[in-house]
Amino acid sequence: MATNHKETAAIRQDARDTLVCNGAALRKASRRVTQLYDGLLAPCGLTISQRSVLVHVQRASSPTMSELAHAMVLDRSALARNLKPLEREGYLVQTHDEHDGRSRRVSLTPSGRAKLKQANLLWRKAQTRFEKTYGPERSAALRLALADIFSDQFAEAFLQA
Repeated sequence: MATNHKETAAIRQDARDTLVCNGAALRKASRRVTQLYDGLLAPCGLTISQRSVLVHVQRASSPTMSELAHAMVLDRSALARNLKPLEREGYLVQTHDEHDGRSRRVSLTPSGRAKLKQANLLWRKAQTRFEKTYGPERSAALRLALADIFSDQFAEAFLQA
């Protein structure tokens, strides 16, 4: 009986901590949204994180590893771990930059473009469900707030505060 009470108290304390800790609240929200989107993307065999990589590569049109890491707010080692399964599946390729042999560029393959097209159909369903559940105005406001938070300006201001 005491264990249940202690476990319940710990859960309640965790909930209170999350309410006052911006970092914990953001991470929990991120994990929840990731679970929901991953569930809807499962039929195409990609996770929301993998789709995000493919989208960033497509938008940047063969970015360098450094450019891609910066755009995704990831360190290079985390990016490399995210790229491996996508390369193994043949969705991405890395090539040496023709102007700087030390840099590597990441490009979508035809298979990667096809997979992204398939994933985007499922992603749109996830987006529609999110906005239906959370509300279109709140969703738009959330995206703007999050864009402020993941900006370089926010990081610089945070470090100087």
